[in-house]
Amino acid sequence: MKQHEASHKVHWGCHRHPTCLTLLHLPLYVVCLSKRIFLLGPSHYLATRKCCLSSALEYSTPLGKLPIDEEIYNELAATGAFEYMDLDSDETEHSLELHTPYIAKIMSGRDIKLVPIMVGALSTDGEAKYGALLSRYLSDPGNLFIISSDFCHWGSRFRYTFTNRDQGPIWKSIQWLDELGMNIIEKCDPAAFSSYLQQYQNTICGRHPIAVLLQMVAHSPGKFRIEFKYYDQSSKATSSSDSSVSYAAAVMTEL
Repeated sequence: MKQHEASHKVHWGCHRHPTCLTLLHLPLYVVCLSKRIFLLGPSHYLATRKCCLSSALEYSTPLGKLPIDEEIYNELAATGAFEYMDLDSDETEHSLELHTPYIAKIMSGRDIKLVPIMVGALSTDGEAKYGALLSRYLSDPGNLFIISSDFCHWGSRFRYTFTNRDQGPIWKSIQWLDELGMNIIEKCDPAAFSSYLQQYQNTICGRHPIAVLLQMVAHSPGKFRIEFKYYDQSSKATSSSDSSVSYAAAVMTEL
């Protein structure tokens, strides 16, 4: 039973890289037809092999409340593929919450409903299954999709120190690695993205939501273009004792 309100406060990631998040959400200004926003983010804390729906009725942000679309939730729940997360898991997960203040601000005054979906550690078959289930919503001009993810988490504290020394400094190697993945994402090729992750094990926290989006495109009759608009790193790593997190913003449009 969904009888609660989830209180979502701004996660540190918003302050850590506001430029990336702002550029991601600026296109919302021109989306006049959107009636609902599908927000997909990775699960950092809840161990699940499924996609999860919120048990709340609305998300509360410092800039206003965002009601959850009960009609769409009922359709998704009826497939039997989705499970509900409890309120504690919902409030703990930052991958969804860091977007909500931006959505509330930019869409203020509009009748917008939210469809938050927390994406678990899916197999490639699972990514294809959820992509197929969600693809029906992709071409509807009343729907807008936001996918939450960072890119490479590099350093010993992340247990990831892959380095292509042909690229020069470590931060250049990280950028090369990220851009390799970004180029594959722009091609909307889920199989190539899966192969890339298997080969390099890049620590992209939202790799499963991204893969679900690519599968949605693959299962949709429409044609789409993904274009990255911004890329940066939290710091320029030059030694093995350094660490960094990469950030990127992309926009997908229907052709």
